[in-house]
Amino acid sequence: MFVGVGPSRVRDLFKEARANAPCIVFIDEIDAVGRQRGKGGFSGGNDERENTLNQLLVEMDGFNPSTGVVVLAGTNRVDILDSALTRAGRFDRQITVDKPDITGRKEIFGVHLNGIELEGTTEDYSGRLAGLTPGFVGADIANICNEGAIQAARRGADSVGMIDFEKAVDRIIGGLESHKLISKEERNIVAYHEAGHAVAGWFLEHADPLLKVTIIPRSTGALGFAQYLPKELSLRTEQQIMDIVCMALAGRAAEEVFFGKVTTGASDDLRRVTDMIYQTIQLYGMNDKVGQLAFHKDPNAFGSDKPYSDATGQIMDEEARKVVNTAYQRTVDLIKEKKDEVQKVAELLKEKETINHDDIIDLIGSRPFKGDENYQDFVSTRYLREGKENSEQEKVEDNDEPINNDIPEGPALA
Repeated sequence: MFVGVGPSRVRDLFKEARANAPCIVFIDEIDAVGRQRGKGGFSGGNDERENTLNQLLVEMDGFNPSTGVVVLAGTNRVDILDSALTRAGRFDRQITVDKPDITGRKEIFGVHLNGIELEGTTEDYSGRLAGLTPGFVGADIANICNEGAIQAARRGADSVGMIDFEKAVDRIIGGLESHKLISKEERNIVAYHEAGHAVAGWFLEHADPLLKVTIIPRSTGALGFAQYLPKELSLRTEQQIMDIVCMALAGRAAEEVFFGKVTTGASDDLRRVTDMIYQTIQLYGMNDKVGQLAFHKDPNAFGSDKPYSDATGQIMDEEARKVVNTAYQRTVDLIKEKKDEVQKVAELLKEKETINHDDIIDLIGSRPFKGDENYQDFVSTRYLREGKENSEQEKVEDNDEPINNDIPEGPALA
């Protein structure tokens, strides 16, 4: 960008907005020009960005305030915005848009499923799919509905069924099915690797419930994957985290127990384990040796800058290795204890390639933990329908309560 072009465009934008007042100005990805000044390097382009930001600040709240112009902005990096931009009088009201929960996903599915010819009702399908897609956002949900319709068209069906949507979810999570040929030995290792994950998670109380596991190769390079139903919790205990860590290590543990060697197939598992363990030590204060401390990295700092000393960093590394080694040994012991169950699941995987929650129950029995009997309700429409009915019943009961006239009337908040 040429010198002066950025501020000039900002002036022209607000001039046009004032001419069309009342007017709303929306700036998407505001962090492109609104990041903290003096933190962006040493190039001349950084000066031009700062000049653009300065002009934006003047237009929003300078000597000549704009009447009748409301300024909105969107960003995924609110943490790097300049403090002058977010102070009172400018972008002082911040609204966080989180990923939808199961109820929100159900409503979004209801919108996108309208107009699609379904084998069942929109209510049933939206509830079931909401349970199968934790962590998905609106764009992902729209993609699933579109991909499900494509899958139905490919098989020549007149309507879209749950099998089509399940294939769509698999495609988004794991990628396209690959026709890559793998050797019999590799297929055997993959089956036991995935069976290790499935069985360990089955017998770890705080692990996420299994939805399905497959050994069909994917275009992303994965030779198999397991899909779970993460518990949408705001808080987790150390024991809950360690159960998830053990489940992630179970694939490699199964390789060691059954074949006496490990492969490169656990690379992604190890990456996730490393991230989780360092978070417990650096952020959550869950390590006795490091103590009740939280070391948050400055997103604007250089890569070599750390908020702790080299000595503390060495202690963190030692503790992380110790925790992972302990968790891995616990996982190996569990796989040895459940060796017959792992073998049954692996052999069924080699036969069917994909098995689901019901197959596991038929093979090794139900999970031995309280509350899991409601698992199917959680991923079915009945869970949502009953929750809605209970909510409506509570509202009816609330209407029977006496009105408290001592509360003064005030303006309603939307």
